[in-house]
Amino acid sequence: MHASDAVYASLEALIAVCCCLGNALVIVAVWTTKSIGQPTFCLIISLAVADCAVGLVAIPLAVLVDGRAHTSFIACLFISCVVILLTLVSILSLMAITVDRFLRVYIPLRYKRTVTQRHSWSAVAACWLVALPLSFTPMLGWHNKDPSSHGSSNATFTCQFITVIPMSYLVYFNFFLCTLTPLLVMSVLYGYIFCVIRGNLREKPGNGAQARSDIYLKKEKQLAGSLALVLALFAFSWIPLHVLNCVAYFELAEVTASAFHAGILLSHANSAVNPVVYAFRIRKIRMAYRKMWRRCLTCGNELQVSQSSQTTDNNQSNSMDNVTLHA
Repeated sequence: MHASDAVYASLEALIAVCCCLGNALVIVAVWTTKSIGQPTFCLIISLAVADCAVGLVAIPLAVLVDGRAHTSFIACLFISCVVILLTLVSILSLMAITVDRFLRVYIPLRYKRTVTQRHSWSAVAACWLVALPLSFTPMLGWHNKDPSSHGSSNATFTCQFITVIPMSYLVYFNFFLCTLTPLLVMSVLYGYIFCVIRGNLREKPGNGAQARSDIYLKKEKQLAGSLALVLALFAFSWIPLHVLNCVAYFELAEVTASAFHAGILLSHANSAVNPVVYAFRIRKIRMAYRKMWRRCLTCGNELQVSQSSQTTDNNQSNSMDNVTLHA
């Protein structure tokens, strides 16, 4: 293994650990604060599960399909599709969150009746179910030719993502259709959301009801801003890799393996960054983090006190035994 490959694998391992720990913390935080019943937080849970799965599944498989395993063509193709799956689930979850925020502003009086907990969990299921056929399209025929001898399904070869997944799929289908189009739609929706909230906040408050409305709108603006930041970070993390794919596919310039590795690392790091954004930007999750931290400190202090008390009792018991023996 070359030094650059070792560095890449080590960084992937570090990102994987951060993904798992951070997003598991988000899931526990939302669950313990009972925010799970709120539609927006149900969708955040879906995104956190997808990000956690990136650390548990996608990153190890991505390292595996970087020429570090010998598999059959079908097995390599399946593994590569699983890596694509979690990306599509993330962007569909972001799309569902954006639509939820849009409805919150577009139909504020009918929102609670229209968007229920059952509807939000249905949206979560839809994100995963829709992502399955989109990500496994290469297995239906849109893949590169089997490079193994005689095209035998039992023959093995060095499994590489770019060997089995065609650039045409990554550029036209995965990027233009499944990533860029949703990002543009979400950007327009967030633009509408902020315009509506800003316009309503500019109105001169007249009574207590208007003041309460302003407080509500400011909270909505803050939460929408936090979720828009998650979207912006997603775009910032994934666009470079897709641009590299476009450059390589249209032969605009030569793209080195190191450049692809840097793009892949940046895209995977996005899943580790989201829990940090939640901690600093979303009050309910931040408060849940603090409560869990205090519980850990309290449990640690109680354990120390218990051990100290047990040690003291043992010392007193030994002292009494010594006195009895001397007597």
